Amino acid sequence: MTTDTDRTRTNMTNTDIRTVLVTGATGRVGRRVVESAEAAGLTVRAASRNGAVRFDWADRSTWADALRGADAAHIAYLPDVGAPGAAEAVGAFARLAVELRVGRLTLLSARGEDQAHATERAVRESGARWTVVRASWFAQNLSEGPLLDGVRGGELVFPAGEVLEPFIDTRDVADVVVAALTGGDRCADRVLDITGPRLLSFRDAVGEISAVTGRDIAYVPVSAKEYGAALAGFGVPPGEAEFLVELFETNLDGRNASLSEGVREVLGRAPRDFADFARESAGAWR
Repeated sequence: MTTDTDRTRTNMTNTDIRTVLVTGATGRVGRRVVESAEAAGLTVRAASRNGAVRFDWADRSTWADALRGADAAHIAYLPDVGAPGAAEAVGAFARLAVELRVGRLTLLSARGEDQAHATERAVRESGARWTVVRASWFAQNLSEGPLLDGVRGGELVFPAGEVLEPFIDTRDVADVVVAALTGGDRCADRVLDITGPRLLSFRDAVGEISAVTGRDIAYVPVSAKEYGAALAGFGVPPGEAEFLVELFETNLDGRNASLSEGVREVLGRAPRDFADFARESAGAWR
């Protein structure tokens, strides 16, 4: 017997993706997925809590209207793909997508984040054609995210020690997501591991930012627990601070100190280098 799920999976083996829902469309990756998808000729539903296409992970009544009529959806779970409750919410969303015949899904995940595996599994088991994009640390976390104020202020305090990370440009993440959505079977039902082209410590990264801005910016490594205490002092809810401490203690232990060929395999080109990102973003730190 052929089920609706089977038919959805069959229908999504081709490259006939015209309309894509992008959740988290105002985020560091999401807005670049929107740009990349539009450049590829897709019709984009840019969804966010306050946008024209309303979508809120905490309000399930917003999900169906955002999904209905889309051919594919990109999933970015906030606050983090490995956060408590992420697997349940993303699994429910993915199953609803299949019910509404949105059978092609991509999930933004994190390289080396064991906490994210349950969420990845929820998407894989939803019945959709899926691609999990496991990305390394975003270069743009230093120019747009919560670390910007520290870098701009001349001192980045962060619990990364001297660990090496293959910083990736979010534009490359977005291009891989769109290629996965539009590439038919080539990237379907796969986990894509993507990194930048070089390993740098956070001290190295701050040094490259210092060089392009002409400013003396310090890097101050601290323990994850010290960083968590600082977050609590800034008003981060206790549960979220506790999760971040656990995340930094594991994810920043050196497990990601290797490069992958994921970007080149999917896009046919090398990933953007951190030095290029730093030059292009210098104005953010001045």
